[in-house]
Amino acid sequence: MAQIGKYNIKAISNIVGILPGTLRAWERRYNIISPVRNDAGHRLYTEEHVYILKWLVQKVNEGFTIGQAINLYEAKEHKTSKDEVLTENFQSDHLVNKIVSSLLSFEEGDAHNYVNEAFSIFSIDKVLFKILAKVIILIGDKWRNGEITSAHEHFASSFLRTKLGMIYQNLPNNKHLPKLIAVCGPEEKHELALLIFTIYLRRIGFQVIYLGASIDSADVEQVINEVNPAGFILSCTLKEHLKKTIDFAIKIKKLEPNVIIGIGGHAVSNCETPIMDSIQELYVGDQQANWDEWLKQNFNYK
Repeated sequence: MAQIGKYNIKAISNIVGILPGTLRAWERRYNIISPVRNDAGHRLYTEEHVYILKWLVQKVNEGFTIGQAINLYEAKEHKTSKDEVLTENFQSDHLVNKIVSSLLSFEEGDAHNYVNEAFSIFSIDKVLFKILAKVIILIGDKWRNGEITSAHEHFASSFLRTKLGMIYQNLPNNKHLPKLIAVCGPEEKHELALLIFTIYLRRIGFQVIYLGASIDSADVEQVINEVNPAGFILSCTLKEHLKKTIDFAIKIKKLEPNVIIGIGGHAVSNCETPIMDSIQELYVGDQQANWDEWLKQNFNYK
């Protein structure tokens, strides 16, 4: 998944201790990093770029040439990547199980500690998609299969909504990419998957107005008229709300033909083939790779 570029070349020069001209030369000659560009065409560097550049500068300071340092870095990454992935997957799955167990035992303090532990080990993106998203799916499946009560589901959802809401509120609204509205479908109250998608969109630069659940359709239409968004995202978790969600998406498209409509959620991902065929062009998918492809096709996002 694409990381957010937040450091300009002057800032990155100060952080890693190399001149901007040297940094440009490294980029041209070795292609070790590829900074993203903002609307004005200026380089923006990510946290991953900071890590790579600091590592290279350290090796150069130890006496290696930049070419040797880059060869060492690439060899290190190739050698350790497989072991690191296995370790990372084990750690994340362990925390997923601990968080789920804590929430289903109504042990809020333990769940809070495990989430904090996750943030101390992983980046925000990995906590979101490798841990919290899996927790949401596991608890949702247990509830739909009758393995837990609605009380368990409500308690867990309330806890997760608070955690995700804190992440969302602390994200900057970069305004680099188009403005979108995100809302649950009519009568749909399950908003956690939509909130994760919204956080993902904001982290890569989209302006997102998150409306959440239980919003009257007429009110949503008014917001669309006031905001004039480029895109409109609908989420549906329960099968019984799917038809109304699709009908609402079609209605919005008729009212605002230029607005790009996206639909996702558990009920959409698991709908019958004829229904999926009818909304395929609206379906955002249920994995990050699907999201990236949908954004690329509809907003030319790369």
